[in-house]
Amino acid sequence: MTASISPDQFLDPIWRLHNLYKVVDKKGKLVPFRPWPEQQEFLTSIHSRDVILKSRQRGFTTLICLIYLDDCIFTDNVNAAVIAHKMDDAKVIFRNKVRMPYDNLDPALKLARPASQDSADTMTWANKSSFRVSTSVRSSTVNWLLISEYGKICSQFPDKAEEIKSGAFPAAEQGVIIIESTAEGEGGDFYDKSQTAQQMLDQHVELTRKDYRFFFFPWWRAPEYQMERTNVPIGPDDEAYFERVSHEIKAIPFLAEHFKGFTPDQKNWYVTEEREQGGNMKREYPSTPHEAFAQALEGAIFADDLAAAYKHERIGHFPLDGRYPVNTFWDLGRSHGNATAIWLEQDIQAQPRMVGYLEFEGETIDAILRKLKEWALEHGATFGKHYMPHDGDRELLWLPEGTLGVMGRLGFNPAIVERAAAIWESVQVARRRFPQVQWDAEGCKLGLTRLKRYRKEFDDRRGVWRDHPYHGPESNGADAYRTFAESGHLPAPPTKDYSEDAHRRRFYERSSEESWMTQ
Repeated sequence: MTASISPDQFLDPIWRLHNLYKVVDKKGKLVPFRPWPEQQEFLTSIHSRDVILKSRQRGFTTLICLIYLDDCIFTDNVNAAVIAHKMDDAKVIFRNKVRMPYDNLDPALKLARPASQDSADTMTWANKSSFRVSTSVRSSTVNWLLISEYGKICSQFPDKAEEIKSGAFPAAEQGVIIIESTAEGEGGDFYDKSQTAQQMLDQHVELTRKDYRFFFFPWWRAPEYQMERTNVPIGPDDEAYFERVSHEIKAIPFLAEHFKGFTPDQKNWYVTEEREQGGNMKREYPSTPHEAFAQALEGAIFADDLAAAYKHERIGHFPLDGRYPVNTFWDLGRSHGNATAIWLEQDIQAQPRMVGYLEFEGETIDAILRKLKEWALEHGATFGKHYMPHDGDRELLWLPEGTLGVMGRLGFNPAIVERAAAIWESVQVARRRFPQVQWDAEGCKLGLTRLKRYRKEFDDRRGVWRDHPYHGPESNGADAYRTFAESGHLPAPPTKDYSEDAHRRRFYERSSEESWMTQ
């Protein structure tokens, strides 16, 4: 230690964080830790409960681990814990963000604050403070708790997320809880906590110690996300995106104060990185909180397809047009607890348009058909063709008459769609049809969520994605969409007969043809 350092400086944790610790930077070099503006912003605003939604590689895990490590070294009887979503990640965090900064402290300081235990995931000091990094924490008292990549835990390991809620959070009841993650779709505890915290921030609600303070750190605040190049092709769709998202940012006060517009170098970097990331771009490098959660999950099967549909504005305001019949594409729930999913599609000027999505859980076929009739009457719609997957002709045990028996009695005779024998062949057919389709964001809100969450199954033991989809609630919507893709249904050629009289004539003709509509 140098003689110029006063004892008072050691009493200041902010000074200690700026002066005592070393970390490995992105180039792999050991350098003194110096918080950059976003880290400093968080450091001076820590609440008893914090939720951080962020872009990748913004250094918040490093910062938070140093805060915990510093308190353990300089305060007696402190228990700090970090929960990672995988054991391999936990080991990396402990090695690089806990043990390494401690090992590189000034030797005199290490001698004054010796570690009495140093294992693969835990350090304990002579002052009876301890720091543990693992995939779960159950302890009587935790003063500092960080949940790293909580969005991924909620998405990939829902049982582990429940264990955190029931075990780790109560253990840190009287301490400070920090949650940080990139987004993983619209759902799960991380999404819920982020949404609630952002609403409280937007409404300027005074927080209690049990309320979460919301932090969002987008890619465009990071100075390193720029590229000085003049040969990056930035197309009209790219420029339209930057203009659209600029308006969105300016409408959010806590973001607008940091936003000066996108520079050419930022645009160059973004467009170049998007080529690498594909459908993961807006999840890994979001511009706004809404954009972060609106994107598909890690491992999502339709991630690139959905990203392209958003970018080219094929998902938006495409409402039902009563002049055109509605075709339905089904996936049947084979038992109670397994929903029947139906996409509602119109052929509008030779353009397939998904105008709605419905789900029915625990409903018999005759009840579903009655509700379809109610939907049609409410929306002034007439039905065209109906398609069911190849298992639609099987008898369901929980229906006395079986599926087609009930449908036939009601005059409803759908076409049966034969699917590809291999699931991934079927998925590729579905992906090829994505660029042809428009989607009404409001009418298809639940269905689009199902497609975003349709993902490969994750092998926790080997840490890899398996070669088959995860079977969950999202499977029904995805399978119904595969029915559409493999049906061979093609939009009818454009017609010039759009008059109200023609529409009314077609409505009554269709109603008389489909007897089930009047039963």
